[in-house]
Amino acid sequence: MKVILTQDVKGTGKKGEVVEVSAGYAQNFLLKRKLAVEATNQAMNELKNAEAAREYKIKTETENAQKNAGALSGKTLKIYAKPGQAGRIFGSVTAKEIAEEIKKQFGIEVDKRKVVLPMDIKAFGTYNFDVKFYGGITASMSVAVCEKN
Repeated sequence: MKVILTQDVKGTGKKGEVVEVSAGYAQNFLLKRKLAVEATNQAMNELKNAEAAREYKIKTETENAQKNAGALSGKTLKIYAKPGQAGRIFGSVTAKEIAEEIKKQFGIEVDKRKVVLPMDIKAFGTYNFDVKFYGGITASMSVAVCEKN
């Protein structure tokens, strides 16, 4: 009997696979526990449509990430910070502040967890960092930390 797995089943297959199993195993175990559905024409069409939708989503996310990475690569952000003692800043510049500044200056929304800082920014100067996007696409940028008047 052919079934489409709705979850990973150890020894049988992964989610979304069409597998041939014995009728008893399918009816008494897989279908009863909702681990699979019978591979009817309608179920096969739904599987194909879901796969096409997933591929389309991956394609559009990748294109969007490449466009954003191209727009941000090589750019420099300017962030103004309150001066502290001995040429250092009061506090530090965080990934959250950098993500907000990217949105403000370039109009591109970036999650703060995607901003990769090589070290803590606690002094005035220029620092390089990376912004990770979907599918391993990254943009290298720099941030200039200036004194607030």
